[in-house]
Order: sequence, then structure tokens, then C-alpha cells
Amino acid sequence: MTRHTGDTGDALIVRPEEAEYVPLPHGGGFRLLADAGGTGGALGANRLTLGEGADGARPHRHMLSSELFYVLDGTMEFFLDGAVTTVGQGGLVVVPPGMPHAFGAARGSTADLIAVLTPGIDRFGYFRALGRIQHGLESFDSLLSEQDRYDVHFLDASAWQSVRTG
Repeated sequence: MTRHTGDTGDALIVRPEEAEYVPLPHGGGFRLLADAGGTGGALGANRLTLGEGADGARPHRHMLSSELFYVLDGTMEFFLDGAVTTVGQGGLVVVPPGMPHAFGAARGSTADLIAVLTPGIDRFGYFRALGRIQHGLESFDSLLSEQDRYDVHFLDASAWQSVRTG
């Protein structure tokens, strides 16, 4: 990660080999691109690859930030305030603050997407914890006390689970 200082502020440059990679057990993983601390609080960004039919996130909401998803490859299912929508390569989804949402690769498809949270919250620790949880090294309950810190407020997952297994 490098910075370029200009007249109006610092530009953040993250080369592919500099981005931390958090592997997930389904063959995918998080590529941690920018945390809020590196962008003056403007945004946080990561690239997420998901194995075939893999969940990306259980139902949750962000109270402070909007979340943008851009599907680079594959097909995603998004659960937005109780409704399911499928978005393929080149599609964009923007979730406003407060809206319940969840997402995952569609059945029979892998997915590759960019996720941007704005304004930014320092969340690299959250993604590292998710990696440990998915590998069975920590329990999901370890994140419950961190919901305010990461602006990820977990919701009942039963409707999303029925969509994913249905």
C-alpha cells in the first residue's frame, strides 16, 4: 500500500500483491483492499470470491453506512429487506443504511464481487474473524459483542436460510 500526496489530499494505491488475503473454506476468500483508516474514513473496500453456491453474509444491517456490491463474475443472490433478487456479472446493488440484507453465490454458480462500505468503518478485523469462524477456529457468537464496532448488526437468519436451502 502506498500513498500519493497531492494538492487536495492523499491517494491510496493498493497493488494486488499488497492486499491481504483471507481464505474461506469453500475455495473463495476476501481480498482486503482499503480500510477506513487508509481512506480518511471515506470508505472501506474488499473483493470477495465465493465458491459454488456459498453464502457471503447472513442477514444483517448497517446503521451508519451504505454498502455497494459490483458483481465482477458469476451470479449472486441478494436478500434485500425480505425479497430475493439475482444479479449477474456487471450488475450493481447499493444497500442503504438500515436495510436488512444478506447475499451469496447463486446455486450452481461461483461469484466474484467488489464490496464498498461508505462512509468507511475499519472492518479488516471483522473479515479476519469471519475467516476464522468459517474455518471453525472461532464461534459466530464471538462477533456478537462487536456489532457496534463494525456496524454489522445481525438479524434473524431463518428466512434467508429457507431461501438458500429451499
